[in-house]
Amino acid sequence: MIRLIGLLLLAITSQTLVAMETFDADTPGVAPNHWTTGITGYGAPIWNLERDHTAPSPPLVLKQSGKGDFPWCVKKGSYLADGFVAVKFKPISGKDDQAAGLIWRWKDAENYYVARANALENNISIYYVKEGQRKTILYSNLPDHLSVKRNVWQDFSVDFHGNHFRVNFEGETIIDLKDNHIKTGGAVGLWTKADSITAFDDFSYGKTEIKK
Repeated sequence: MIRLIGLLLLAITSQTLVAMETFDADTPGVAPNHWTTGITGYGAPIWNLERDHTAPSPPLVLKQSGKGDFPWCVKKGSYLADGFVAVKFKPISGKDDQAAGLIWRWKDAENYYVARANALENNISIYYVKEGQRKTILYSNLPDHLSVKRNVWQDFSVDFHGNHFRVNFEGETIIDLKDNHIKTGGAVGLWTKADSITAFDDFSYGKTEIKK
């Protein structure tokens, strides 16, 4: 379910139009309405709505439980050139990986940016995907007081304006950099990797500018 929350004041003069989806208006056992699911590479992703009493906004969450190279789920009609994308996520399991990702400037299954939080490696990373090939921009270890925890809901967001990106975890900026690989706008969405089983809730996105 999309809810228009309104115009929020950020910094001194900038405003953000926010849309939030709590996934509670659709039917359990299927993918949410107005989303497109797929994979970069090979595999069989499964993006379904499920009940979770621990959810930040119960009763439903979006869970990826299939396996594949890079499963993704993109919000239809969410075109943004500059703005933010945010979610609450819970890594559940995965032998090879326990990843939660945020996508922005998504053109198609083979071209987009993604930021990833990893509970197995306990780090945050940012990539661009070009013609189906994932390229690392930066890995960043977390400060001692933070960690990506399994079976715990955590906050993850990305601010993007021009070539300036900030990746935030639990309210703290972990990555702050500039990159020029994908300059024009695209959709926003969610992402996992390999055999990660990950739940998502309270997905939001909107237009804003990064404060200098």
